[in-house]
Parts: sequence; C-alpha cells; structure tokens
Amino acid sequence: MKKIFLVFLLLVSQRSIAQDDVMQRMADSLDYLGKPTHEFTSASFKATRVINFPTMETMGKNAMDFRIAHRFGEFANGNGNPAYNAFGLDGDACIRLSLDYGITDWLMVGIGRTSDEKLADASFKIKMLRQTTDNHIPISVTLQSAMNYTFLKDPNNAFTGIDKYRYPVNRISYATCLIIGRKINQRLTLELNEFYIHYNIVDFASDKNDIFATGISGRYKISKRFAVTFEYAYRIGNYTSKKETFHDPLGIGFDLETGGHVFQFHFTNQFGMNEVQYIPYTKSDWLKGNIRLGFNISRVFAIKHKNKSTT
Repeated sequence: MKKIFLVFLLLVSQRSIAQDDVMQRMADSLDYLGKPTHEFTSASFKATRVINFPTMETMGKNAMDFRIAHRFGEFANGNGNPAYNAFGLDGDACIRLSLDYGITDWLMVGIGRTSDEKLADASFKIKMLRQTTDNHIPISVTLQSAMNYTFLKDPNNAFTGIDKYRYPVNRISYATCLIIGRKINQRLTLELNEFYIHYNIVDFASDKNDIFATGISGRYKISKRFAVTFEYAYRIGNYTSKKETFHDPLGIGFDLETGGHVFQFHFTNQFGMNEVQYIPYTKSDWLKGNIRLGFNISRVFAIKHKNKSTT
C-alpha cells in the first residue's frame, strides 16, 4: 500500500512540475508578444560631422573613424577676382586630422590636431537619448565635450615682451555642444546645436571668457549614396570688443558615400575646424563672397578583438 501511495505522489509531483513549466512558458510567450519592440533609427547622418558641426551620431562599438579635413583660402582673398586666386587654391590653407573610436554604441572618444593655431584636442561624445522608429522616443540627444591645447607661440610677444602663454593653463580652452536631432523621414534629418565655448585667457581685457551660440544643421538625402548638408550658428551676446570683424559660421555641402569612405565637399566661410575657432572667430563674410572650398574624407575601420582561448 505504501508503495502504491509513493508512486501516486511521484506521478502527481511530476505532472505538477510539467504543468508549471508549460504555464511559465506560456506566460513568457505572452509577455514577449505583448512587449513592443522599439527599434532605433539609423543613418541619420553618414558621418560624425555635418561639415564642422558635430552630428548626433557616434561611432559604433569597436569602430574607428580616421578623418582628414581641409579648407582652402577665400575665393577672392581681397583681390576681387576669384579666378586670379584660383578660387582659393592659392591662398592659405588649414588642415585637420582626427581619430574617433567607439568604446560602446553610445560612447565615443576622439583626438585631433588642427594646423590653425597648432591646436590639439581630446573629446568624448555620448548618446543620452536615441530616437526610435515608432516615435516612442521622438528625438535623439547627444553631448560632445572637448578640451583643447594650443602649441602656438604668442605672436605679440616680440612686440610687447609679454607672453600670454607663459603659463600652460592659459593654452587651454573648452568646447561643449548639445545636439538635439530628429530624423524626420528617410530623406530629411534636422538638428539643433547648442554651443558653449570657454577660453582660459582672452586677447583683450574687455573680452569674455565664455561664448554661447545656437545653431541648426541638417542633411537631405538625394539618393542612396548622395546627400546635401548645411549648418549655421548664431553667436549670442557681445563676447568681444572686435565682434564686428567676426561673422556667423555658415556652410553648405555635399556628401558622397563610397563603401567605407564618406567624401564631403562644401562651401563655407569657416577657416578653423575646431569649435573654439569657428564659433567665435570666423573672419570671412559669406554675404561679401568670402567663401572657401573645403572637403572632409572619413574612413571607417572595424576593430575586431580576438576571443581569448581557455584551457
């Protein structure tokens, strides 16, 4: 009798366990079916820069972007005849080399060197919010911040006998940009760029160390590999007594994607390619035809890490 009872208990317990397992699987399936999938938007921009302005995009995890940027001289360069100056090819040029690396899909770090003012920089860029295709999250929000260090010798030292770069801390400046963007549809992406610039030292006593600007930029996709881009920033407040000699940065460009390369060709009044240069101190006036040709070449590499073997 005891044996029969034990067999009965065993069968009941096995049936209960099997039934509980089936019920749990059904519940998991219902949870999965009822859970909405929030797919992120992609390819809002094909690069991490519009022309000079940062985009809301970051490099993916273990992806590296090597970028070469070049600006020629002004079309006219004071001569009034663009052809005489070969449309800026004969003028002064500026070049920038940079390297960006994706630590994760939402965190990127980078370094760069700009020939103008011999300016080196180190930066990070973080995605704080990312737009989804179902508008569960309607916008993307990205923050980029950089510290810059100039290796330039004070050009006025020989005349004044005062070296403004006597202390290394005076060579440091900072640039932060908050980017709020939205991919409107498969062709159009727009974003707001909110800039904050800080100089540890300024040229004139009346100048301000802190500079603000608000900008707008975007991309319109013409075909699978070709797009039109633009960027403009309005400088806020009287940050310098020489403000009338500086102008708002404006650029119009074209993106051409060819495999692992993105080639950007543009017209701009910006010479320097770092935020602490083109936001406060753009000297060329677009309305007077002081335009420059420029290009960016971006090459992306996938850095694969080998899995460690276990013994």
